Amino acid sequence: MAHLIAAPPAPKKLFSGGSTLLSDKDLHYFNEGTHFQLYNKLGAHVTQGQDGARGVHFAVWAPNAQEVSLIGDFNGWNRGLHRLRPSGASGIWETFLPGVGPGAKYKYFIQSRQCGHSSEKADPFAFYAEVPPKSASVVWDLSHEWGDAEWMAQRAARNGLGAPVSIYEVHLASWMNMPEEEGRCLTYRELALKLPEYMTRMGFTHVEFLPVMEHPFGGSWGYQTLGYFAPTSRYGTPQDFMHLIDELHRHGIGVFLDWVPSHFVTDAHGLGYFDGTHLYEHRDRREGFHPDWSSYIFNYGRHEVRSFLISSALFWLDKYHADGLRVDAVASMLYRDYSRKEGEWIPNKHGGRENLEAIHFIRGLNEAAYQSHPGIQMIAEESTSWGGVSRPTCVGGLGFGYKWDMGWMHDTLEYMKKDGVHRKYHQDQLTFRMLYAWHENFILPLSHDEVTHGKRSLITQMAGHDDWQKFANLRLLFANQWAQPGKKLLFMGGEFAQRDEWRYDHSLDWHLLQWEPHRGAQRLIADLNRLYRETPALHELDADHSGFEWIDCSDYAASVISFLRYGRDRSRPVLVAINGTAVPRPGYRLGVPQKGFWREIFNSDAREYWGSGMGNLGGIEAEARPSHDRPYSLDLTLPPLAAVFLTPAPLEDSIASVPPAAGLSAGGDT
Repeated sequence: MAHLIAAPPAPKKLFSGGSTLLSDKDLHYFNEGTHFQLYNKLGAHVTQGQDGARGVHFAVWAPNAQEVSLIGDFNGWNRGLHRLRPSGASGIWETFLPGVGPGAKYKYFIQSRQCGHSSEKADPFAFYAEVPPKSASVVWDLSHEWGDAEWMAQRAARNGLGAPVSIYEVHLASWMNMPEEEGRCLTYRELALKLPEYMTRMGFTHVEFLPVMEHPFGGSWGYQTLGYFAPTSRYGTPQDFMHLIDELHRHGIGVFLDWVPSHFVTDAHGLGYFDGTHLYEHRDRREGFHPDWSSYIFNYGRHEVRSFLISSALFWLDKYHADGLRVDAVASMLYRDYSRKEGEWIPNKHGGRENLEAIHFIRGLNEAAYQSHPGIQMIAEESTSWGGVSRPTCVGGLGFGYKWDMGWMHDTLEYMKKDGVHRKYHQDQLTFRMLYAWHENFILPLSHDEVTHGKRSLITQMAGHDDWQKFANLRLLFANQWAQPGKKLLFMGGEFAQRDEWRYDHSLDWHLLQWEPHRGAQRLIADLNRLYRETPALHELDADHSGFEWIDCSDYAASVISFLRYGRDRSRPVLVAINGTAVPRPGYRLGVPQKGFWREIFNSDAREYWGSGMGNLGGIEAEARPSHDRPYSLDLTLPPLAAVFLTPAPLEDSIASVPPAAGLSAGGDT
């Protein structure tokens, strides 16, 4: 519920000002639900009045208000000095205040028509806010001189379905702290000095930030959003955040932002009960309150709410040059009965469980995003079997570019938790996804959700009787992820086998890199990223069934799976063989489509990764001996709990002239 504030008896003065940013067309399109650049019109904008005086134009939507006043540090927070005027019948209130500029703190004091209700509200369109727990909005100018023109010109190719996309998921506050300053988290500008260099060294192509939009409670990790147009002030100014994105782009790294249109916080100064009515949210709690997160649910059927949310999405793509948005909790938007029992939800007009208004909103969101900013990607975190999530709206899809493959994540982690002697009974957990792998354009996520809430870190989830087996299994997990069709996502810390479960208020344990097993895991990720980027067969046809062929998925007894990955040039496939047990398998024969020397280009058991060093001495010549319905075959050594990748060498190469690739092959004992 909104906080009730008694109005003071002080006399009120109407300040009419002399500037407006709102045209009749703006008001019409806003009320129609088709105005997607509201961030240029509503909120606080530094501008010039009709008399030439500099000041700020304020505008806020509060259709059920009796009166709206500005309060701020420029008027002593006096509710009686600066009243806004209504803009026709649009529900928008506005005014112009000369002499006010960037840095001014303010809120709206709203007196409702409903039972004398009144409240102080932050600006829904504010570009900046006080550092929580303070809650005032701050007038700000978003001017910034960008230096990423080269990236922006090429990002469509860098984000495309045929490009290598390897995403490093980052929570800004806990990636790295300043130990000499009692664990202070890095600012945006400090991150700009460290994060791009680290990602370049590790070979990731993109970063995905957990929500940076302003939020009252740090423990929500940003997913309980309040400021849909403001990066959190915890780490600096809007320009500081722009600088971080600019630096990442200059290093050739794309930036995806987590964005949360599925629910919003109930804090008194936020969107809830904004003008004394349920303006942004549904009135009925069966539609308007989320039981899992104790938060409000947007009313997607209200035209102005659609304008607000789509404007927010386009704002980050426009003003902050984001390369895409990862939309959180899409499943909770699609289903009216999501996480609800019988009688706790309201069917749609046809009696079904689908949220028709949310579906309409999502399709409109994706259409607007791709039309306004070609080259970006919209990504769905959607955990059900809803069809066509990443298919165009013109064929009935939701219009996203990518969807997280939560099924792959769940099945694979369950497999990796099992001891090797039991894995032969669960081989389908590695092979099942190939039945649906091309129904959507998938990203394979090992995200923050898998290393918190008691799930433990990835390394401690791995099966194994000792550290060697656990690390071998972790390397096998990563090798399988990078070999599978689909783009990659790894949460920070996983790349060096963070041992403790992730905590949002604690830095990653970078000191672990003093030990070889952790350095080995980090080297493995860097090498996988390099191989993934440089090998077309591992990324060009990620979303096309012609890029994958099973060699053998049925060797349950040995817990081995093997397959081929193809690029558009089918003469250079990559063979992948995965051994899920701690038993080395010399003399393991696999059929291949062509003769010649097959070079071992990756081996997760390499000594450089803290493996045992078992491998194929750099590669092996294919024999004219049919196997697995193919005319040639390789007599391989499969290391324990490991994956090996091989590819045909150029014709001029011979066994003698092709040494093991440094850092990318065990190339040693057999």
